[in-house]
Amino acid sequence: MSARALRQPLGLRLASGSFLALWCLIAAFPIVWITVMSFKAPVDAFSSNALHVIFGPETLARGKGWSVLDIVLGGAVIWATLWLAMRALPGAVRAWSPQGAVALGWVLGALGLGLGFIVVFFVAVPALTGLLNPLAGPLGQDVIGATTEHYRTVWIERGFANNFKNSLIVTTGVVTVSLTVGTLAGYGLARSGSTLAFWILILALVFRALPHSVLVAGYLPVFINSAEWLAPILGDNAPTLYGKPLAVIAVLVAINQPFTIWMLRSFFSNIPADLDEAARVDGCSHFQAFRRVIMPVMWPGVITTGLFSFLLAYNDFLVTSLLLDASNQTMVPAIAGMFNRETTTTDQVVAVAAAVSITAPLFLLVMAFQRQIVSGLTAGAVKG
Repeated sequence: MSARALRQPLGLRLASGSFLALWCLIAAFPIVWITVMSFKAPVDAFSSNALHVIFGPETLARGKGWSVLDIVLGGAVIWATLWLAMRALPGAVRAWSPQGAVALGWVLGALGLGLGFIVVFFVAVPALTGLLNPLAGPLGQDVIGATTEHYRTVWIERGFANNFKNSLIVTTGVVTVSLTVGTLAGYGLARSGSTLAFWILILALVFRALPHSVLVAGYLPVFINSAEWLAPILGDNAPTLYGKPLAVIAVLVAINQPFTIWMLRSFFSNIPADLDEAARVDGCSHFQAFRRVIMPVMWPGVITTGLFSFLLAYNDFLVTSLLLDASNQTMVPAIAGMFNRETTTTDQVVAVAAAVSITAPLFLLVMAFQRQIVSGLTAGAVKG
């Protein structure tokens, strides 16, 4: 069949393209709009005039703005960061990571790129443009009202960096435990043809369907009384798990593990068992075959599953708000508390800046792992 015969009619292409463009606009508008708001003075951020929100005349009148040179250099830094995440980072991780430590290389590479962007965008670029703007003539004059003071306020004065650290601890723990248990369980269930394996998967699916509040209520007495239960082992200094990140990690792993096992089991099922048999013939044990032969083939599926585990832990509100105290709070419930507690427009813009801040790691993560995610999602879709 010719390519012309397979080509969609012009009307269908226009309709599908228009629908996709409209969906992208609806999905992206809230993120773009609150991002613009976060760089404005409160008067401009909450103005009923959309042009005031975009150009920030009151912010500009206060002597806080960006010149054409600022916009060009800032845009160049953002473009360079995205290019490094999508193009350079994957090759650098593969080239520089020690054998068997590729996952650690990805984590360190993503963290390094994120920290580098923060330093360059919020420190180096303002310092450089401060020197160049007086020499650039019209290109150095402020044309759009904008300020980063709300980000400095929320991260430095409000202690949002501590909430970020707590989110990092929780997400790292959830992803590590979920993938470690999920890969072993998924591989075992995929290679087992017994009826017991089938019913284990069914029970896991039922467990995953339970409301999160049920699991929190069931674990709550355990965490509250954990100091008494651990006292015979650790003595009078036995810690309580309630209010600590470890409690949240345990509950989120319990919530996420059935989904992780189901997903990884599907990926393992798409890998021919002949690879296991060939590795065994070459002298590998079952675990060596799993680690040296199967896992390198499974990396796209592992990364895709790990991303879903990360999103569950990173975006969770119910479990973290119920089990963590104020000093160990993660970012999402901390931002909800800001919006509920603050009443002045200045505080509300600071809360908006905090909300924008939590989206940056997600974009960086998706950009860095886009190829593995696409490869993992399409694994097994075509067989032949």
